[in-house]
Amino acid sequence: MAFDPALGDEELVAARAALTQGRWADVRALLARTGDDWDRRGHRLVVLGEGKSTLAWAQEWLLAEPESADAAALHALAAVFRASAGKQSPESAREACLRAARTTPHDPTPWLGLLILARSTGSDDEQVRAFDQVRGRHRGHHHAHYLMTKCLAERQKTDGDDPFHEVYEFAEWAAGEAGGGSPLSMLPLVALIERYRTLAAARALPTDPSRLPYWTSPRARSSIRTGFDWWLDWDGRSHPRLALDLNYLAFAKLHSGDTVAAAALFNRIGPHVTRTPWSYHDRDPKKSFRAARNYALGFGTS
Repeated sequence: MAFDPALGDEELVAARAALTQGRWADVRALLARTGDDWDRRGHRLVVLGEGKSTLAWAQEWLLAEPESADAAALHALAAVFRASAGKQSPESAREACLRAARTTPHDPTPWLGLLILARSTGSDDEQVRAFDQVRGRHRGHHHAHYLMTKCLAERQKTDGDDPFHEVYEFAEWAAGEAGGGSPLSMLPLVALIERYRTLAAARALPTDPSRLPYWTSPRARSSIRTGFDWWLDWDGRSHPRLALDLNYLAFAKLHSGDTVAAAALFNRIGPHVTRTPWSYHDRDPKKSFRAARNYALGFGTS
């Protein structure tokens, strides 16, 4: 089982492999084809930016084409991940993002980079400012809404499961603004799972998510039902991060006791398994996913 953040994007996989060999022209062609599909552009640049050698090749690309907005964005994302890992200063990564943002003012991706950076090294206010900049450019930005949900869920770690916690208000507001056909319909469910992660880390909830009343509360039942209804109505359009939504939904369905729906979701997920949420809390995601899938499909727990 491989946890590939490319999530089945074959063009991205090919460009990523080319970039490890210094062939940044393949990335240039990929991003040119992506155009202003902002969710896909963000997804592709994030996956490419995580590569160990990406910063060096992005710098070479920038030297060859100093006016390239795509090179600037790739350089910014690579700097963000290095800064988040403690391998360079957050200030230098922040400046790289701002340079990229000035190059293409309409592109939300440099601001997505700033949101990723703010989550790991910044303040609550910096997170909100970066999110607002992303949303001002693309109101339905999938990755940014997930990140902001995580940020909000991590606040007030030891106060228990407050039904009026700000993460729930945010998720319900954003889902309502996006409309029923949007993948952001999943946000209340994402908020539920991310809040569980935070509370389990604080030992306010058991670290084993199995058979907890948490998953059958009125809020949980409503969020899970809404998420599942969205999936049933999904029109099949390609979305670069759909696999992440399905993994969250399978996790919630399983722990709410609906193994039949969970089994259908596991079949739909196929090989596109994501580390989150199966790694919550401090669990081996491979073992956790495999046990969950086997249980839902009736193959036992090993």
